[in-house]
Amino acid sequence: MIHILVHDKKDTVGVAVIEGIKAGQDLTGWVMEDDSTITVKAANDIPIGHKVATREVKKGDTIIKYGFDIGKAVADIRTGEHAHVHNIKTKRW
Repeated sequence: MIHILVHDKKDTVGVAVIEGIKAGQDLTGWVMEDDSTITVKAANDIPIGHKVATREVKKGDTIIKYGFDIGKAVADIRTGEHAHVHNIKTKRW
């Protein structure tokens, strides 16, 4: 079963595509770019449509989603952690 969708191998986040992801759950992510899969353990409950860190991200690092820069980390984000407005902000302001 695919739990998260990752468009590009350089993405630092994937998107939850199922409901009910719970902390501690092993997640399978489909990397569309090369039809591979990755595995991460959910560090938090993740709502459907929200982002999950696919690797460690340090405060100030650029967040890549769908192969594009979508903002910066305003806190360290662990692999498998819920990545959302509490730890990611736009670079626009």
